[in-house]
Amino acid sequence: MNYSTIRLSDRDGIAVITLNRPEVMNALNAQMRLEITHAVTEAGRSARVVVLTGKGDRAFCSGQDLADRRDVTDINMERTLRDEYEPMLKAIYDCPVPTISAVNGVAAGAGANLALAADVVIATESASFIQAFTRIGLIPDAGGTYWLPRQIGFAKAMGAALFADKISARQASDWGMIWEVVADAEFADHWFGRAAHLANGPTKAYGAVKQALRASYNNDLDTQLALEAQLQGECGKSRDFREGVIAFLEKRPPAYEGR
Repeated sequence: MNYSTIRLSDRDGIAVITLNRPEVMNALNAQMRLEITHAVTEAGRSARVVVLTGKGDRAFCSGQDLADRRDVTDINMERTLRDEYEPMLKAIYDCPVPTISAVNGVAAGAGANLALAADVVIATESASFIQAFTRIGLIPDAGGTYWLPRQIGFAKAMGAALFADKISARQASDWGMIWEVVADAEFADHWFGRAAHLANGPTKAYGAVKQALRASYNNDLDTQLALEAQLQGECGKSRDFREGVIAFLEKRPPAYEGR
């Protein structure tokens, strides 16, 4: 696929998907949703980590592009969410390798929840998150009603959704919505370093971590312990486990192959 709304680069196992509509603060239109879905799916097959970020320093993503249709009030929102947003979000959620959102500015509405779909969210200090939906008579979508209660608890999620207040990156970190906040001047080097760490790590184990932690929300203790044992057994047969142990005994950094 030829991309017109995003850029995709791959270096040393790190696939970087850059939302590339800075003139509209990287707002999501139908073409961008299609391209993100395709890029994440393709990158997940070959890269060892996938990064989502935005072009420019104003916005990661300002949400749905309300100018994408002539009459925005005539949009079939249910169809759009099911046919366009759901495949994009599922591609990120189901990606077999770790995913990072490097939030370089405002993440609003569906843009905020696109960021939260990744496994790890790293934000610059000047970034912010806004569940802007009730400002125009809507509810949080693009997975917002799923991510928020799990990440920040019911009370904070309800307040963020009802009041649609701007949440600073520092506040989001303190609440547990995101992993970390980084000074603007250090941001690009920092998230790339984090991505490189994952790209050089035990990819099979990372996939098992994702599976185990997500399953824990619905499992009782016995079921979760059984899943841990199963997944640990699979990891214990991997080449990466063998390499990790040998490297530890030889007092050297491991050279993981991701299998």
